[in-house]
Amino acid sequence: MIIIALILISSCTTISNSDSTKKGNEQIILNYPVVLVHGIVAQDRNSIINFWGRIPDTLTDRGVQVFLGNTDAWGDYESNSAILKETIEKILLQTKKEKVNIIAHSKGGLDSRYLIWKYDFGDKVASLTTICTPHHGAEIADMIYNGKMINTKIGKDFLLLIGKLSNDINPNLENVLYQLTTAEMKGFNETVLMDNKVYYHSLYTTINSAFDDRLYLHTYRHIKKSAGANDGLVSETSARWGYNITKIKGRISHSEILDLKRRKISGIHIPDIYCNIVKELEIKGF
Repeated sequence: MIIIALILISSCTTISNSDSTKKGNEQIILNYPVVLVHGIVAQDRNSIINFWGRIPDTLTDRGVQVFLGNTDAWGDYESNSAILKETIEKILLQTKKEKVNIIAHSKGGLDSRYLIWKYDFGDKVASLTTICTPHHGAEIADMIYNGKMINTKIGKDFLLLIGKLSNDINPNLENVLYQLTTAEMKGFNETVLMDNKVYYHSLYTTINSAFDDRLYLHTYRHIKKSAGANDGLVSETSARWGYNITKIKGRISHSEILDLKRRKISGIHIPDIYCNIVKELEIKGF
């Protein structure tokens, strides 16, 4: 079960850079650079896999300074927030800016929330936009962590192996799964509060059936039964957090929102979603 579940969670797709963005698009003028922070499985340090599709190129073409978070694929939020802290400090030094705008996918949103709270980064983070983040925990994490397989030596050794293969700095799959459980996230939310100096925006997607993205054939059905509407991996209930919440139109799965397929989903050009996000940040003066 644990192997099947981890394969379903892993939405790794190798992408070429042959489909580059067209030049001449309307420029978006931000006061602060954008940092893209990925979730679990993804790796943006010397990775042959492009986990952000055409999104960075599209934003750069619009005049936006774009950086990557460099966090671990399987690091817990304590470890990843420390890596992200170092990354942002280097970005601020390089760009000579006072703040950054963070756009985070999935667990990257939790890493970023913890960063702002733990290191009092409200003076260095202008905004945090989370996309399909399991703010209230992941029902799939409940299923895996509470399962029999993970509590065996074979299960624990398997988790350790996956972490080593990811080339992470501090991989800890068992703790990541524990932190993502709904019970643990309840405590997280009671402790890791919003910083009133930061603008927060939570966005999420859903799919209508397990056949919208067959990668999530089994996980979608499990979450549908236990929590209702979901994107194949994160439920709508869990993704809705804070006072500024937006549901992204269309049937877009948890991995499709990253433009991994490099094509329109539900008639939507995925990079346009990110352009709209930064346009909003531009209007707000970020």
